[in-house]
Amino acid sequence: MCLIALAYRQHPRWPLVLIANRDEAHDRPATPAEPDPEADDVYGGRDLVAGGGWLQVSNRGRLAAVTNVRRGLMPEQAPRSRGWLVRDFVRGHEDAAGFTDRLQAEARDYGRFNLLAWDGEALCFAGNAPEPTSMPVAPGWHAMSNGAFDAAWPKSTHATQALRTWLAQDLAADPGVEALDADRLAPLFEALADATPAPDHALPDTGVGVALERRLSPAFIRDAAYGTRCSSVVLAGPCAIVFAERRFGPEGRPLGRSHVVLQRTAVPTPGEAAG
Repeated sequence: MCLIALAYRQHPRWPLVLIANRDEAHDRPATPAEPDPEADDVYGGRDLVAGGGWLQVSNRGRLAAVTNVRRGLMPEQAPRSRGWLVRDFVRGHEDAAGFTDRLQAEARDYGRFNLLAWDGEALCFAGNAPEPTSMPVAPGWHAMSNGAFDAAWPKSTHATQALRTWLAQDLAADPGVEALDADRLAPLFEALADATPAPDHALPDTGVGVALERRLSPAFIRDAAYGTRCSSVVLAGPCAIVFAERRFGPEGRPLGRSHVVLQRTAVPTPGEAAG
């Protein structure tokens, strides 16, 4: 996943609202967002090459999302896939701060990553490039792409502003879950579908050269080999989690969409979780 924008504790009904694009090689096998066959409380896409995922939720009130960190053209050599961080947190019971703090000791074993972990109350960030780090995420508007957390990349700024506008206008009446249908979420997907390249003066420098920086700069990447594979909108509240996804093939060809509402279940006590 290469773009995430989120609103944390900015709406009374939905403490976490997240929009995201996953960019990947089109020939890399993966599932659409769906129930995990090995964990019936988990929902999201799964990578079928290295395992793990890029954005997953649990109806116990957990969410994790990951992006890679781009540093030059050399391929990474890491013993562990960053996607397993998503899988392990969402399936687990550890709180977000505990998970991200504990991760620091082994963070360098994973491919370069930015990680968000939400335990139903707290939202935390962890990363390992250039150095392992973890921190709580403050309430507000945030974005994460293939650089530093909250780096002001053009596509990150655009996505955050689109989310801010949508929350201010479309949720002003505080609609219930039933009102958040495909039409109501359409402006968020339209923002994620923006394929406008950033001007050269605003491009980041991640060591891949200006031509490739330019090609990777839009929120939505259309390409025959590598591009945006799916766009996701997630609204997480105390009673339900809404998870909508649109999927794409080479050159941005639509492949399908889904929209589910996961009802939150009771969270076990620490003793019950250990047992």
